[in-house]
Amino acid sequence: MGRRQPLRVRAGGHGTHVRRTQAQPPGGEVLAHDREWLREARAAWYCGTGLAGVLVLADLGRGSLDGPRGACWTVLGALLVAVLLPHRVTAGDGWLAVRGVLGEKRVRTDLLTQVRRADGMTPRLVLRDAGGGRVELDPQVLVANPLLWHRLDAGARRSRQSGLLREGGAALAELTERIDGEGARRLLDSCGFSSLPGS
Repeated sequence: MGRRQPLRVRAGGHGTHVRRTQAQPPGGEVLAHDREWLREARAAWYCGTGLAGVLVLADLGRGSLDGPRGACWTVLGALLVAVLLPHRVTAGDGWLAVRGVLGEKRVRTDLLTQVRRADGMTPRLVLRDAGGGRVELDPQVLVANPLLWHRLDAGARRSRQSGLLREGGAALAELTERIDGEGARRLLDSCGFSSLPGS
């Protein structure tokens, strides 16, 4: 095998070398994760098994349950679980990972080159790094998990300081404002100020 070629990245008008092996996200210790994932994953399993169970019971009641029909209802339940199962978001020092049914994708947050918001039926935040890594995640996951947001924000600041991150300031500023607003609202709720008249 030949030598790995370095990936040249322009930062502030000066050429700096980042080896492709370094541009790949490190394994590292998980320092933050989606605290809501387990509850949502459990709900997805309940829905899938519930649907399959209802269909099997309906067939049993009619006396029409056989092997192929039972397998069909099982597959249908499994497909519902796959559709409803949320992506699991984790982060560590300099990286963020999104694991779905088909595997895990990672980016180096300290080598981000692009952050953009993709609007559609469900808004997505798209992150790209200098090594070609790309992940998509629901911004609400970051809003609900300040530690995940802190890890992403810290990496994005390093990327911005090194001159790599040139696209995404508006998306990050909007997310910062939203997360700060949610944090302030939660703080007021915990202090009991939300129940005051006019709030």
